[in-house]
Amino acid sequence: MPESESEFATILPSADLPPGRWMREELQSQPEIWERAIAQSRGERLLPPEGARVAVVGCGTSWFMAHAFAAARESSGQGVTDAFAASEAEGLPGRGYEAVIAITRSGTTSEILDLLATLRGTGTPTVLVLGAVDTPAARLADAVVALPYADETSVVQTRFATTTLCYLLASLGWDLSRAVAEAREVLTESTPAALLEAEQFTFLGRGWTVGLAHEAALKLREAAQEWTEAYPAMEYRHGPIAVAAPGRVTWLLAPEPPGLGSDVRSAGARFEAVPRHPLAELVRIHRLALERSLARGLNPDSPRNLARSVILAE
Repeated sequence: MPESESEFATILPSADLPPGRWMREELQSQPEIWERAIAQSRGERLLPPEGARVAVVGCGTSWFMAHAFAAARESSGQGVTDAFAASEAEGLPGRGYEAVIAITRSGTTSEILDLLATLRGTGTPTVLVLGAVDTPAARLADAVVALPYADETSVVQTRFATTTLCYLLASLGWDLSRAVAEAREVLTESTPAALLEAEQFTFLGRGWTVGLAHEAALKLREAAQEWTEAYPAMEYRHGPIAVAAPGRVTWLLAPEPPGLGSDVRSAGARFEAVPRHPLAELVRIHRLALERSLARGLNPDSPRNLARSVILAE
């Protein structure tokens, strides 16, 4: 796996270190790192202009951040914005997009490299949001949003994803000061025993936070090998609520649709819906994923079946 020559150079997790050491340090650094990315976003003009028809692509966590930004950009009146998994974006050159934004922490993910190579010479500008800057993806994009200070050592991604989203949301003119302040508060709180002991989690979002709900579910799957699900909040009662039961948690990352909480509680599940900025609440879920992973004797820095970058054989 290539190492980044960035300010926060990538170091392979070591068996000599305590399990979860890197994930803990990286998730705790998020408020400070977000502030740096927000300032950078305000000082750069690398993203497509307002009104441009834009596609945003990524893989795994980066795909969910693409979902979140696409919904946020459209709802802010900035123009048509669609999100794609990079592996499902082969037809982008023929769909009339005026720019493509690609997100990758490692800069070596096969599907991102293939897509960027396909787009070269087509007349569709590409902007890459990147953690490990001295990597192949940087040489294929027309412009690079470099976030080397958000790069990570842990395989389980936390701060690069949220920092990327902060950069992108700040470019829309969003004020994220509340998110930063509340993330700092979250990192000082203890986790309720009911969340540490629950057997199953379902995460819900609305609008731009649907992407965050999917990211929350993925974090618990990756770090702690959990059974988790994620849905748009208004879709939850169209079937998925069937799994709500005592010992299970339904966690909302958006304003509550009328009656949803009472329906979940009637089924016996815990309804978690804190009036906190969704990005700060995601940090809380990151920490829960770490704690549940360690409680099961796992190491989220080196999770089962996963690597920092998916590099496919040709």
